[in-house]
Amino acid sequence: MTDALTTIDAAIESLLAEHNPTTMSTIEFRGHQYDAGLGIIHFPAGRGGMGLAPSLQRHIEKRLLEAGREPEDPTMFFRHLAGPTIEAHGSDEVKDRFLRPMFTGEERWCQLFSEPGAGSDFAGLAAKAMRDGDEWVVNGQKVWNTLAHLADFGMLVVRTDPDVPKHRGMTYFAVDMASTGVDVRPLRQITGEAEFNEVYLTDVRIPDNFRVGEVGEGWRASLTTLMNERTAIGGGTPKRGGGTIGELIDVWNTLPDHARTPVRREAVMKLWAKAEALRLTNIRASQNRTVGNPGPEGSVAKTMFAELNKEVYEVAIGLLGLAGQVDYDFTYRAPESLDVSGTGSGPRYAFLRARANSIEGGTSEIMRNILGEQVLGLPGEPRVDKEIPWIDVRRS
Repeated sequence: MTDALTTIDAAIESLLAEHNPTTMSTIEFRGHQYDAGLGIIHFPAGRGGMGLAPSLQRHIEKRLLEAGREPEDPTMFFRHLAGPTIEAHGSDEVKDRFLRPMFTGEERWCQLFSEPGAGSDFAGLAAKAMRDGDEWVVNGQKVWNTLAHLADFGMLVVRTDPDVPKHRGMTYFAVDMASTGVDVRPLRQITGEAEFNEVYLTDVRIPDNFRVGEVGEGWRASLTTLMNERTAIGGGTPKRGGGTIGELIDVWNTLPDHARTPVRREAVMKLWAKAEALRLTNIRASQNRTVGNPGPEGSVAKTMFAELNKEVYEVAIGLLGLAGQVDYDFTYRAPESLDVSGTGSGPRYAFLRARANSIEGGTSEIMRNILGEQVLGLPGEPRVDKEIPWIDVRRS
């Protein structure tokens, strides 16, 4: 680890000596950071990294932020999903085309996985692609597509062979969201935002060299995306007492003395302890990762984050009493950013936004199934459609 840090620190010093983050655009500086191998440290040399442990990325980010580089734009969230998937499954051509502009922020991404009839059962998706020479023609509908209205490219998984079992007939593509036939429509949420969208694809043409992985291997590639998504949503490590639980403490500190009853104090302290346990678990999981793609710890973190977030903001609104029911703007808006935790927007907004945490990235019910089967070794639920062709599966 010492040798790795020495190598990284030398690369950082060289980067900062040649490129001042305070005198150039964030995109330009991030391009130099990528080229120096300091972009995604566990990626190979030439692909933005040095092939070192992913836990070292935190050290890089701390050094560069101290030097004046701007924090990462929240709309770049999906690079933490698409980047590892492309690195693990994409061809050299795909990696060369997408990884650098994805890291710099020149090209923003969204995720086009769920469908009206294939949410929790993602492998049951029906959007299809048919090959036409060096292109694929795609038709179908996707839903719950976060920030699709801002994205330049989408991670798209569609069915390319309906005559094999559902997990085997899927293929993964990068789709240009400006393509003819891509129609993005907003979905208004209880927060007043249209952060989510539905996306209709009508005769959309995608070149075969935008395919990520082999034809029919979309399920395997999508698992890389999903595991990274769960880690990205639930794997944050704010400072002790910060983040979601920090907002609850802020609410507690505004209460008059007579409102700080022993029962309420106990409720707040139990949640603080849960938040601290999750934070320490995420730190340990991050330190234990020796490869780029996370294991089941991502599902643990995501499940606990989703349920804890809801509990924290329910208590926060309860502490506010009637004041928690007013002073919130429900005006319709299409957001220009992303905050899955809801922190920084106030407990009234976060109470509503937290409802989505137990749905996005896999519902809490599905997460518990994954943990039961893959971590605890419990028997799986009966799956009567696992070995029959997708075309023969009964659908409601």
